[in-house]
Amino acid sequence: MTSPRMAAAALAGVPAGVQAQGVWMGRRQLFVRFAGEAETATMYTSTALLREIDRQLGRTKFHSIAIGGRDPLGNLEFLTAAFGTAPMALPLMLDSDGQRPEALALLAPHLAMAQVTVDFVGPDGMRASAIETLAAASGAGCAHALVLCPQGDTSDSQLLRLIEQAHAVSAETQIVVHPLLTGEPLSLDRRWSTLLEQAVALHADTRLALRLPPPTGLR
Repeated sequence: MTSPRMAAAALAGVPAGVQAQGVWMGRRQLFVRFAGEAETATMYTSTALLREIDRQLGRTKFHSIAIGGRDPLGNLEFLTAAFGTAPMALPLMLDSDGQRPEALALLAPHLAMAQVTVDFVGPDGMRASAIETLAAASGAGCAHALVLCPQGDTSDSQLLRLIEQAHAVSAETQIVVHPLLTGEPLSLDRRWSTLLEQAVALHADTRLALRLPPPTGLR
């Protein structure tokens, strides 16, 4: 007789920290971070991950658990093995780039929040997948958010188009725009207040917020 295969994944750790961006920004969270190519990784089985979460929850208080890092939904088997069998003691948030809408639909019933973060790096097709991921979360009845992190060359029309598309797939989307800071001392220019006025005309639940920089903020 063979024993059942235990799902495992490479994690950059399970650190405690403060959420740097998005709808739960500023909340103290326990982070489940999948390792990127340049990061030191430790292999965790789903059982070992749950033991580590229980150990940390027994020592201190957190608002929620955040799943993030490099391509978390590429590890769907591991995530469902860890979080899909019994309810967690804390709300569970997934923060992804929105490139696997079909995987999100399977995990969504176990999430309290599905957050899609768009950083405007890579081809435009990636943004279309992000909107599909919001639609998948909405269809599964999971609270969902779109977080926009523009680059220096990101135009207002790109931001407004995504906000309009997000509204079209779900009026319940929470949208957070993290603007770039300019000037000395760091400050927001008038562009962002004008953009917000245009954005809320398309989707009322849109807000501006400044990200928490490291070492305070962690994503």
